[in-house]
Amino acid sequence: MRTAQNLYIKEDQIVAALAGNPNTGKTSLFNSLTGARQHVGNWPGVTVEKKEGELVYGEKSIRLVDLPGTYSLGVYSEDEVIARNFIIFEKPDVVINIVDATNLERNLYLTIQLLEMGANVVIALNMYDELQARQVEIDVTRLSQLLGVPVVPTAATRNQGMKELLDRVLEAAGEKRPVPLKLNYGKELENELATLEEEIRSIPGLAEKYSPRWLAVKLLEEDGEVLGEADNYPGLDRLLARRNEAVKRLEGRLGDDVESLVADRRYAFIGGLSREVVTRRQTAEERISMSDKIDRIVTNRYLGIPIFLLSMWAVFQFTFKLGEPLTGWIEVFFGRLGEAAGAFLERIGVPGLVNSLIVDGIIGGVGSVLTFIPNIFLLFFAISLLEDSGYMARAAYIMDRFMHTLGLHGKSFIPLLLGFGCNVPAIMAARTLENKKDRMITILIAPLMSCSARLPVYVLFAGAFFSANQGLVIFSLYLLGLVLAILMGIIFKKFLFKGETSHFIMELPPYRVPTLKSTFLHMWDRGSSFIQKAGTVILAAMVIIWVLANLPVGVEYASRESILGRIGSFLAPVFKPAGFGTWEAAIALVFGILAKEIVVGTLGVIHGVEEAGLTGVIAKTWSPLSAYAFMVMTLIYIPCAATIGAIRKETNSWAWTAFAVAYTLTLGWLMSVLVYQFGRLLGLG
Repeated sequence: MRTAQNLYIKEDQIVAALAGNPNTGKTSLFNSLTGARQHVGNWPGVTVEKKEGELVYGEKSIRLVDLPGTYSLGVYSEDEVIARNFIIFEKPDVVINIVDATNLERNLYLTIQLLEMGANVVIALNMYDELQARQVEIDVTRLSQLLGVPVVPTAATRNQGMKELLDRVLEAAGEKRPVPLKLNYGKELENELATLEEEIRSIPGLAEKYSPRWLAVKLLEEDGEVLGEADNYPGLDRLLARRNEAVKRLEGRLGDDVESLVADRRYAFIGGLSREVVTRRQTAEERISMSDKIDRIVTNRYLGIPIFLLSMWAVFQFTFKLGEPLTGWIEVFFGRLGEAAGAFLERIGVPGLVNSLIVDGIIGGVGSVLTFIPNIFLLFFAISLLEDSGYMARAAYIMDRFMHTLGLHGKSFIPLLLGFGCNVPAIMAARTLENKKDRMITILIAPLMSCSARLPVYVLFAGAFFSANQGLVIFSLYLLGLVLAILMGIIFKKFLFKGETSHFIMELPPYRVPTLKSTFLHMWDRGSSFIQKAGTVILAAMVIIWVLANLPVGVEYASRESILGRIGSFLAPVFKPAGFGTWEAAIALVFGILAKEIVVGTLGVIHGVEEAGLTGVIAKTWSPLSAYAFMVMTLIYIPCAATIGAIRKETNSWAWTAFAVAYTLTLGWLMSVLVYQFGRLLGLG
């Protein structure tokens, strides 16, 4: 077996790591090779997502490890550290380096770093079809000779080049690990590198763990992560003293910091290599692509934000117009299932209490949540289309400019976009922000983004009261969350985290036609977690709620006298100014802290699933205004338990976690009260 971190990897299994810049088609290639044979978890010790997949090719089993997308292997983000450490310490048999053929020079910077590390690299020259469409040619054979590694043209979205790529992977895995690339950094740097290499070889054990040449370069770059790893070796103090002297001499002679000097040499090498292997047949004017033409409109200073809002409105219209009949059928199914199950259990003599648990607790509770599966999957399908087409990167670019006018970090909008799916990865994505103040602001405002777990609540109430304008009403809630996140970010920036906001450089990938396979895989990957949650967390919560609805023994099920009713009745007056001062609404919000879907499940357990369904029950006991105020409360108030845990882990502070809980609860109550009371003044209540 291999090391403990490579879980479940067999002795004869080939381990191949996928490494590449963002937007190079890495995910498409991973999906093309593995299909549904994927596992998603977290990297050991951190909450960054770890994706693995398996395939059998020929007689060999291959495990693919999808490393986080990164532009380099520095120490500026946790993603870079994870990718680098996996290659250094886990030593995968092969590293498949996905290179965007249309952006060769930018992508080769990561390639050079991989080769300097001594990784066993096979290059997948991806998006080769797009390169050919631009009438640009790359001499693949010459590129392979110059870099000393196999290069395979691929088009992952079209499943082209996959067989040839796997052939090269098997060949590379069976060969001896290559000698690390030795890039010439110029006379001054090479002299200092030679001195440091000699010092490294004199330290017992250090040269066995790291390539002396690579470690010497990292020391000159003042890579703190590597220094931390090497901290336990005797003689390190002398090595660091030599490094400090070398840095001082180089910066004095060459007039620039060493890290920039190293980067310049790498780019000079890449530039020369690119000129030798790339042939362009068109002038710059002729090469204005369709992506450029579209971007002149969608990223326009004045049209960009309206087009983004229109796109999101279209997503919700698609989701709910298409999903409405499907949810109706599922609602009828669970209603009839409950009736049939109840009659069957009564007929075979099952005790009434057990009958109630199954019918009211499990079928009524979990079924009321599963009713909204079509909407969840359709929403993720639409968002995946936007992501795979390249438009979501434009949305982040547009909002970057807008957020900078407000004094916020533009890069914060990328985690906020992730929040539409789930607040937990949105909060984790904040670690890509280099500035701690920007990171803290993003973590605190991310829970205001309307995640998919809130969607069942919106669909239930919007379907009961706003069926003609369901998509528009739900779109307004998503927009409200975004506006509140930006407003709270401005407040936090002004009063809690004062300081300058840095800019960031963002790459805009070319537009592409999404493939159905990739889109459906993304949809299933995200949507299936909703089903898994329904079968675990929500099921357990429904049983607990059912028990509380039946205690003390002898009370009427789900009545005000039950424990459930008493807790709800105690809290209900707090929500009366917001228009939903009933014990049922109060207890639903309490259990919604576990997971937002449980708000609907709790109401399902309390009311049971009748033939008319939960929508019919809600329509009789609420008003449109109180329903909208309740949806606003659900959007804003206390984040779910998983999100609270993510805030605690990322901030490493119970005080900031408590602050996030307190401010969202207060803001949620204030906003729902404002909506209800203002609506009454307008005669809507």
